[in-house]
Amino acid sequence: MKAYATKERCEVLGEYLVENRATVRHVALHFSISKSTVHKDVTEKLEKTNPGLYVLVKEVLEQNKSERHLRGGEATRQKYLSKAKKGK
Repeated sequence: MKAYATKERCEVLGEYLVENRATVRHVALHFSISKSTVHKDVTEKLEKTNPGLYVLVKEVLEQNKSERHLRGGEATRQKYLSKAKKGK
């Protein structure tokens, strides 16, 4: 899915992340690349390529960071609910 022929990859990833309020993990899955590649592109390369978009991406990443404990707790809750249903 190489949609970034005319734009830098970091810009395409950053736009997707902002438009979808996505996590780095979701962006990596969508574009079939590693999480570390996405993170490096949107935190280091994007700042030099498109500073305006970088600011927006940084806001989304900060929000994701502040909510990650909630997502992790919900994942654990779902895991144990699933186990409980299988045991019945």
